[in-house]
Amino acid sequence: MKKLFLIIGAPGSGKTTDAELIAVNHDNITHYSTGDMFRAEVASGSQRGQIIEKYISAGNIVPIDIAIETIVKAIKNASTDIVIIDGYPRSIEQMVELDKYLANEDEVELVNCIEVEVSEQVARDRVLGRARGSDDNVEVFNNRMKVYIEPLEQIRAFYTKKSILKVISGEGTIKEIVDEMDKFIQLRI
Repeated sequence: MKKLFLIIGAPGSGKTTDAELIAVNHDNITHYSTGDMFRAEVASGSQRGQIIEKYISAGNIVPIDIAIETIVKAIKNASTDIVIIDGYPRSIEQMVELDKYLANEDEVELVNCIEVEVSEQVARDRVLGRARGSDDNVEVFNNRMKVYIEPLEQIRAFYTKKSILKVISGEGTIKEIVDEMDKFIQLRI
């Protein structure tokens, strides 16, 4: 059975970096970001990939059923039994649909949802300080933050009720954050 860990956090929280570093340090952990999974599916040339490409190329959100199928397929095809996905879920709908899918899925168990918590100011400073692309500007950051915060209380409540939410401060050093998250994950596998 595959053990799944979801990592959520504001833009600039460091969730992708944290997950990448943990996976690099362990041969038994695979890390995916949802964007990477969609790009891999498109690159595979599959029918699902062609559908995803139509939505992505038009700048639209990939339909939830296709997103869930893509995520679960990637998890099942992972070369390890422990999988970390960062940046998911981003909405109540994504959370509910993944939960419904996993309820009927014998090969994948959601172990924990880990929130990397940072203040809005820290997130803003990190995103605007890195300025990796045209989307790292104040207007886009403000929108991404709004999209992240709107469903956050419901996502927290949902995973808290299931006793699988773990909140980790994302405001320490990368080493401190990765060590805490890694230790937490290792205790659950």
